[in-house]
Amino acid sequence: MTTLTATLRELYEGDTRRAHRFRYALLVFDVATIAFVIVTSFLPLMAWIIACDVALGLCVLIDFAARLGISRSPFREFRHLSTWTDLVAVASFLAPVLVEGVGFLRILRTLRMLRTYHLLERLRQDSGLFRRNEDAILAATNLVVFVFTMTGIVYATQHDHNPAIQTPVDALYFTVTSLTTTGYGDITLPGPMGRLLSVFVMICGVTLFFRLAQVVFRPYKVRFPCTACGLQRHEPDAVHCKACGTLLNIPDEGAY
Repeated sequence: MTTLTATLRELYEGDTRRAHRFRYALLVFDVATIAFVIVTSFLPLMAWIIACDVALGLCVLIDFAARLGISRSPFREFRHLSTWTDLVAVASFLAPVLVEGVGFLRILRTLRMLRTYHLLERLRQDSGLFRRNEDAILAATNLVVFVFTMTGIVYATQHDHNPAIQTPVDALYFTVTSLTTTGYGDITLPGPMGRLLSVFVMICGVTLFFRLAQVVFRPYKVRFPCTACGLQRHEPDAVHCKACGTLLNIPDEGAY
């Protein structure tokens, strides 16, 4: 067991070539899982979808168990939001068998995908595109996760008794029109709980949307920690840190 733990710790946390390949493989798995979730959520529940759900759920469960097993403080992991979203994701892979409409919650798995410190560091080193657009990529990921999570919640809570919510497309349409505050009024959620859910979608959705707009349209900056004060972001052509004046040596990729 000690050897297994050491191997898993090296794969998940190490700096070897094998560990890098393993974590990129996990990233590819997560992206493929998200694509599967989005596509199949709009399809009628069929036997092959259930079989894939179970297989993917078991894979995510194994990944979750491995992360928990290598943790120095397993119980402390349950203080993190990503731990609970992993548990919800595992459960939701099986839930469509019992409770129709919660399949969209599987996309909560995305919250784990780009929150792993080692993966983020590797992407910053390997991908100039990711370095230049990290904030926008993470903001877009948060917005997409929120949209599809709320779509799943709206559909699961409304499709049985709200004639306006008959398909996941209806729930997605309502979520998008609500978070953009367009509010055409052709689909509404009745009752106090429906109104509260609508308010939540609007407030959180607009916040995430403005965050994405902010990082897309604000002046581009590079991530380079100042050795004196620790300021992380600077203009690409900065020579001195604007916070403390320390001389910087920002690597230039030749694009400026």
